[in-house]
Amino acid sequence: MKTKKPNKPLSILLADDDPDDRFFFDKALKTLPIATRFSTLENGEELMARLRSADTVLPDILFLDLNMPRKNGSECLSEIHSDETLRRLPVVIYSTSLHEDIADQLYDKGAYFYIRKTDLAELKKILLHVLTLLVQNKFTRPPRSRFIMSLTEV
Repeated sequence: MKTKKPNKPLSILLADDDPDDRFFFDKALKTLPIATRFSTLENGEELMARLRSADTVLPDILFLDLNMPRKNGSECLSEIHSDETLRRLPVVIYSTSLHEDIADQLYDKGAYFYIRKTDLAELKKILLHVLTLLVQNKFTRPPRSRFIMSLTEV
């Protein structure tokens, strides 16, 4: 795995099996005043293969859906957290469902934030807030109290 060169746009990777959700996320991202380079994968097996590839430059931030075929987001997060190199990768959960007990487990596995899928206007605001927090805090993992992101946090 290669490291990112400085002064480049934020590299964002979204792993989500739903093409509509990927399109929606990309649309929201393009409206933000932050330079980004965006790519997507459709399932957890593809994600883990890409992250473990020797010639892959790791993204700055991974947005991870929980409900995917082949390997779900929680399984991917466990593998990421158990890998010495990958565990430093900021992972933001991006999912339709939100259950407090599952959210606690995901935080314990190393996730940085949890964003519930929402409408475009709200997603834009939440993405801007999350990306700004990550950059300002030099990609330091936030405390559990800031894990679940919503408009009330923004």
